[in-house]
Amino acid sequence: MKGREREDHGVSEMEFCPDCGTRLVPTWRKEEKKSTLYFLCPKCGYEKQTKRTIELVPKVIEHMPQERVVVIGKEEQKLRTLPTVRMECPRCGNNLAYVWQVQTRGSDESSTQFFRCTRCSHTFREYS
Repeated sequence: MKGREREDHGVSEMEFCPDCGTRLVPTWRKEEKKSTLYFLCPKCGYEKQTKRTIELVPKVIEHMPQERVVVIGKEEQKLRTLPTVRMECPRCGNNLAYVWQVQTRGSDESSTQFFRCTRCSHTFREYS
């Protein structure tokens, strides 16, 4: 790995423990507003601090609540844009229902058909 920079820690060469000869593992340690690179021996616990430090800058992520939650009001719920199919409702006996499909099980299995009665709004399903 000598000569090539490691992606995970930005270290350009290997270091070895002067006590036991084991390869030292590069580790970042947070200290208040900066992070310092250390080399640690996983076998005997030897530590070697480097001069490499990084300033830690906090990230502020703002979320707009109206972008995350969609509320469907009573009037919007009355809109019926789903396709309909002739299917007897087990609750009221009506012969017309809205229909849609959802993949509720594994992707290698068939999807589940859901129905909602156009008269009493009872929702029921049919496994294919």
